[in-house]
Amino acid sequence: MSKDDCVFCKMVAGQIPVARIYEDEAVLAFLDIGPLSDGHTLVIPKDHFERLHDCPAELLGRIGSRLGKVAKAVAAGMNSDGYNVLCNTGTAAGQLVEHLHFHIIPRNTGDGVFDRWPSYKYQEGQIDTIAAKIRENL
Repeated sequence: MSKDDCVFCKMVAGQIPVARIYEDEAVLAFLDIGPLSDGHTLVIPKDHFERLHDCPAELLGRIGSRLGKVAKAVAAGMNSDGYNVLCNTGTAAGQLVEHLHFHIIPRNTGDGVFDRWPSYKYQEGQIDTIAAKIRENL
């Protein structure tokens, strides 16, 4: 997706209105229009990068340094018990807009959001094989 076609880039440019939560030279945080809970906020880099691993480390650090500040404000503003911070990368992971973004989702005990985490156990020896495959790509 090009920057010209990106809905988030249009939001950054002011071409599409958003409920802005926070903004500085590097990031924009705004309320998600399809929230999982009240206060569900997106934090995006102002520069267009489609995936987490495409974004320069220096910019990721700048984004990360803002995530805590915004998450704290979202949690306090929504009087939530906690929150999830997610980054869906690629359509298989649920990324709907091809512009790097982080979700801050306020949570309360028993809210029904993410009721079940689909975890499982590795088969004998499988964990070492998988770890080796990942290390090979670092």
